[in-house]
Amino acid sequence: MRSGMANFSKSNVPQFSVDVYQNEYLPEGGREVNAIVTVTATGGGTIGSAVAAPHLYSPGQGPSAAVAVMVDCSGSMDYPPTKMRNARDATSAAIDTLRDGVHFAVVGGTHVAKEVYPGGGRLAVADATTREQAKQALRKLSAGGGTAIGTWLRLADRLLSTADVAIRHGILLTDGRNEHESPEDLKAALDSCAGRFTCDARGVGTDWEVKEVTGIASAMLGTADIVADPAGLAADFTRMMETAMGKEVADVALRLWTPVGTTVKFVKQVAPTVEELTGRRTEAGPRAGDYPTGSWGDESRDYHVCVQVPAANLGQEMLAARVSLVIPEPDGSVQNLGAQGLVRAVWTDDMAASTSINPQVAHYTGQAELAQAIQQGLDLRKAGDFDGATAKLGRAVQLAGASGNADTAKLLAKVVDVVDAAEGTVRLKAKVEEADEMTLETRSTKTVRVKK
Repeated sequence: MRSGMANFSKSNVPQFSVDVYQNEYLPEGGREVNAIVTVTATGGGTIGSAVAAPHLYSPGQGPSAAVAVMVDCSGSMDYPPTKMRNARDATSAAIDTLRDGVHFAVVGGTHVAKEVYPGGGRLAVADATTREQAKQALRKLSAGGGTAIGTWLRLADRLLSTADVAIRHGILLTDGRNEHESPEDLKAALDSCAGRFTCDARGVGTDWEVKEVTGIASAMLGTADIVADPAGLAADFTRMMETAMGKEVADVALRLWTPVGTTVKFVKQVAPTVEELTGRRTEAGPRAGDYPTGSWGDESRDYHVCVQVPAANLGQEMLAARVSLVIPEPDGSVQNLGAQGLVRAVWTDDMAASTSINPQVAHYTGQAELAQAIQQGLDLRKAGDFDGATAKLGRAVQLAGASGNADTAKLLAKVVDVVDAAEGTVRLKAKVEEADEMTLETRSTKTVRVKK
C-alpha cells in the first residue's frame, strides 16, 4: 500500500512530499511493521511566483552558501608529481563552478591545516576577482608533511561558521591514510563538526583507507568515492560542486512519532545509498525522535523504517508511526515542513494479505544485504578466509543480479569470476587490481531505486 500527503509551500525551501509504501497487514501475534518512506523535494528557490527569502539567497541565484575545499598537501601527493597538479586543477575547476555570492575558502591539509585562500580566518565571496585570486594561490601549493584530517575538518568548521548562510558544505580530498593523529582524535573532530556542515570525501589513487574516507562522509552526511586516476579529479570536483550549489535547505530531520508501547527497531536511508541512521536519533519530545538527513536540493531519497508494535487482536488496527519533516532550530523550536506520512498496522486472519511482502520493502532489504555482503566478503578476503569471502561475494552477485543493480554487478565481476549469477556461484579471482577492490568497497552502499 502507498500512502502520503504534503502541503508545505513556504517559498524559502523546496516543497517536500512524503509517500509511505508498506503491507500494513499482520498475522495474529505479528508485531513487526516495515515501511519504505520516500521523501521528495522539488521546486526550491521559488514556488510559483513567490520569491525566496532574501536573507537566505545570493542575488537572484539561489540559497546563500559557504564552501570549504580541503586539499591534501601531504608528502605523498608528490608521488607521482602529476597528482598534486591534478589536485590543484581540480580545485580550480571547483572554484570556477561557484556561483557569484557564495562564501568560500581553500584549506591545505598536512599534519596541520593551513589557510590557502583567502586567509586571516575569513571566507572570500565568489566573483570573477576572488575566483582568479584563489586559483593564483592554488598554484603555490606544494606537497610535504603528514596527514591529520581532523585538523582540516576543524579549520573548515571555524571558517564556515563565520558566515550567516543557509548551506555550509565541505569537499575533502586525500590520497593517504590518517597517520598523524589517532583514530580517537579524528572521531572527536567528526563528532564536533557533524551537524555543522556536510562534507563530501574523495580518495585519490589507491594508498588511502576506504573505511576512513567513507566514515568521514557518513559522519558528515556527504558522499564518498574513489578517483583511482588523478586525471579524473577535475570532472569529479566539478560535479561535486555543482551538486553542492544545487542544495537549497540544510539540516532537515526525519521526525518519527510512535504511540505508547511501540519501539523503533531501526531507521536507515536505503536510496541512493545505504546509511544507518538509528544511532543518530535525537529525542524530540514525548515518543518522538529526529533522524538527520542533511542538505537537500531537488531530489528524492528512500528510508526504511521498522517498528515493533504491541500485540493486538484480529480485526484491530493502529497507527504504528507518523513520519514528518522538520528543521530543528538552535533555540529548540522547529520549522515544520508540512509533509507527513502514516505507517499503519492491521491484524488479519487473511493469510495471503498478512504474508505478502511489499515490493519496496523486499527490494531495499535486499539492497541493504547486498552492501553488507560486499563489505563482509572483502574483509574476509583480506583476512585470508577465502571460503568465507567466496560465499559472501557469491551472495552479493546473486543479490545484485536479482535487484537489477548492474553497476555493482560490474564491479563485483572485477573481483570474482561469476559462474552462475542466479545461484550466486563464483570463484575469487587470483589477481585483483587494488583500484578495482577499493572501488567495489567504496561504492558498495550505492543502491538502485525499486521499479514502482
